Amino acid sequence: MLGIDTSGGTSVALVDAAAGWTQLGVAGSPDPRGHAEVLTPLISEVLDAAGLSAPDLAGIAVGTGPAPFTGLRVGIVTARMLGRAAGVEVWGVPSLDVWARAWFDGEGRAADGAVRVVADARRREVYTARYVRDGDGAVVRTDGPDVVAPDRLTLAEPCVGPATGLYPDALPTVPGAPEEFDAALLARIGAERAAAGDDVALTPLYLRRPDVAPRAPRKRAS
Repeated sequence: MLGIDTSGGTSVALVDAAAGWTQLGVAGSPDPRGHAEVLTPLISEVLDAAGLSAPDLAGIAVGTGPAPFTGLRVGIVTARMLGRAAGVEVWGVPSLDVWARAWFDGEGRAADGAVRVVADARRREVYTARYVRDGDGAVVRTDGPDVVAPDRLTLAEPCVGPATGLYPDALPTVPGAPEEFDAALLARIGAERAAAGDDVALTPLYLRRPDVAPRAPRKRAS
């Protein structure tokens, strides 16, 4: 199975579900703006390294954000096209959910704990959502995702995600927090949710208008 995320940089991972979610390959780029140039080569890189091609895939999971319009669209459109070519299902997973799951999957996490995930929304704002682990062990979102200024957040729980490094005063880094997006975990979450009949819609979470809007048509002079 393939995991693709373009909510920040570009992350791609190939996993074998039948072998206990063994990671077969991972590739990525930290550039938050070059998704269209790097995504397809990164997908080819992980497939080639494993000696596989698109028809060998059993499914594709793609991050649905929240994220800026352009990068997020590249990931979702590419996943759709690849899924159509391979004849497999494509599952959408909110990207913040993956950061939260990665935190709770770490060692020593409290069974009844909570975590807040933050990611860069530009314009000196962050995307954020809060998560807990329920009685069945599932990671559940309790609020968000929203767009807020970092200093508007009241942190009553650990804060993780890529925006902690951008605003260290308002969002201090937590020891043991995941440092990079886990596209292999994204693939696993997508497959698990699809198997359980949960929502895996490919609905992009933009949360606000693009930074660059199309020009309005000119009005004709009377």
